[in-house]
Amino acid sequence: MKILLSLVTMFFITSTVYAGDCPQFRNTKKAPAIFQKLDRTNKADKKNGKVLFHESAKPLACKMCHGEKGDGNGKLGKTLMPRPRNFTCESTMKDISAGQMFWIIQNGSKGTGMQPQRLLEPKEIWDLVKYIREDLAK
Repeated sequence: MKILLSLVTMFFITSTVYAGDCPQFRNTKKAPAIFQKLDRTNKADKKNGKVLFHESAKPLACKMCHGEKGDGNGKLGKTLMPRPRNFTCESTMKDISAGQMFWIIQNGSKGTGMQPQRLLEPKEIWDLVKYIREDLAK
């Protein structure tokens, strides 16, 4: 009985502490300097980014891990440790450049569930970055 109670308590704490954390701390590897200053969102298509995020990103929609609202509470994301990035956390997102986001989407983030999205074209990644930064990040 004690073991069952411990497991239930641990699940409850894990699901409440990590769900939508703000600020959300990471030891994410910095993108190369050239990417840090890179920003091509001015030519990106936010509407396409929204479609990619919610419906048709390859191989699966971003919302599956990052959640419908971008808060890191997607169906698959709830099973990952650390939890997926909470894009709705202003204090976390304000220090992440567009170029850093592009680099992470393209190359993944070691030590997290974020895998390289090699099936996306660079233009599609910029579309995603624009949507995340302008519509999800608060």
